[in-house]
Amino acid sequence: MKELICNLHMHSTYSDGSGDYGTIIQAALKTEVDVIILTDHNILVKGHEGYHRSQGRTVLVLTGEEVHDQNRDPQKNHTLVIGAEKEMATFAYDPQTLINEVQKAGGLTFLAHPYEFDLPMIHEPDISWVSWEVEGFTGLELWNGLSEFKTVVRSLRDGIKYLFLPEMMAHGPLKPALAKWDELLNSGKKVNAVGGSDAHAIKFQKAFFKKTVFPYEFHFSAINNHLIVDEGLSGSKNVDKTVIYEALRKGSSFIGYDLPAPTRGFRFVIDDDENEYHLGDSFSLKDGATARISLPEAANIRLIHNGKVISEQKNASRMTYSISQPGFYRVECSLYFLGEERGWIYSNPIYLKPGSRRLTF
Repeated sequence: MKELICNLHMHSTYSDGSGDYGTIIQAALKTEVDVIILTDHNILVKGHEGYHRSQGRTVLVLTGEEVHDQNRDPQKNHTLVIGAEKEMATFAYDPQTLINEVQKAGGLTFLAHPYEFDLPMIHEPDISWVSWEVEGFTGLELWNGLSEFKTVVRSLRDGIKYLFLPEMMAHGPLKPALAKWDELLNSGKKVNAVGGSDAHAIKFQKAFFKKTVFPYEFHFSAINNHLIVDEGLSGSKNVDKTVIYEALRKGSSFIGYDLPAPTRGFRFVIDDDENEYHLGDSFSLKDGATARISLPEAANIRLIHNGKVISEQKNASRMTYSISQPGFYRVECSLYFLGEERGWIYSNPIYLKPGSRRLTF
């Protein structure tokens, strides 16, 4: 198995980001990401996809879009559309219609920043997701960088602090987002989680003072998606695009906050007597199975079954756990960074269905 680091949900000068494609690509080449997926507002930008190389580094650039109904007041229900390969903003008027049309086109839909707060001091509204009756979407943007900024900044002092010390901002996905994810999974739906930068590289200026708020390079070193795939990148844009989109479709990925420590190398598998199952897999539980978790360095590990923590280890790099019940299993890991415990890894689930016990004679 190979691991690819993918950063998604970012904005360029085609919408409300400050950087053009060249600037964003150069920022990506300075980090460890393998793939970036740009998602400008209500426009599928064409002509920029492909491989870019510099000083021994290679990054694959792909494009989707963030679709929302611009006539809705207040603004809500933003959807990340990836892999549809055609403009989908014409269906922004209705979230379910949009999801259906993207599905017909073979694309993926992730409900963007499902929970957040407004931030009046920079004229940022609360653009949470509210139409929870929709069906057929691929997943949730569980951890959104800009949403967390809007959550932790409650005063001018907070804003100044995180402007100069951005590495102190992130703590983990918002609790309502985690609770909604578990609720959807417990209802029997397969809902994949992704992390999104929501990178804009906002330019701040006050008199002669100028600063970029959370540059693209910062985002590419922070909340990433780690895709677990059979083979690494081949160098063929179309072949590799299919591999990446299928990993996102299946949920063969985990969210890694790579700023405190690299999350590359995390693994969560469940094996029975016959096979080993990976993130996004589902299988029938017969005579029991074993969950195996390994981390690139010691951290706090929580194994979660149907939304409840069933095993927890502190300051450990490995965990094994005997499984006897069907349901969905996922992993959360946290570590201490800059004096606080912070979310580090959030895996997509492995799904265990009830199965018939094998008979032995």
